[in-house]
Amino acid sequence: MAKLLIHVTTAPEDPTKAALSFLVAKTALAEGHEVNLFLAGESVRLLDAETLESLQGLGTGNLKEHYDAIVENGGQFYLSGMSAKARGYDESLIDGKPARFAMPDMLVKLLTESDRSLTY
Repeated sequence: MAKLLIHVTTAPEDPTKAALSFLVAKTALAEGHEVNLFLAGESVRLLDAETLESLQGLGTGNLKEHYDAIVENGGQFYLSGMSAKARGYDESLIDGKPARFAMPDMLVKLLTESDRSLTY
């Protein structure tokens, strides 16, 4: 099976594309692939509790359902620490989630260790 990196920069204001990124991650995990998601820029808002609960993509499903499946199947989230801080988030954003803040060097590391990458 492959090791995949899904780099997400899509804001909640584009719910279809945002949900699609999580749907693809969920699907890859269900097929037995290893998946890491790196959220940067506006996409760090996707892990905000209110956004997780309310975001619904047109034809791409419910963000929370995808997130739950990703967590259940061992997916890992990395969030740009600089992006989160610039948007007023602290550790409470990732508390209890399989997520951690990371810097650009981690994105490069994940990319070079992955077999394939996708960007949404």
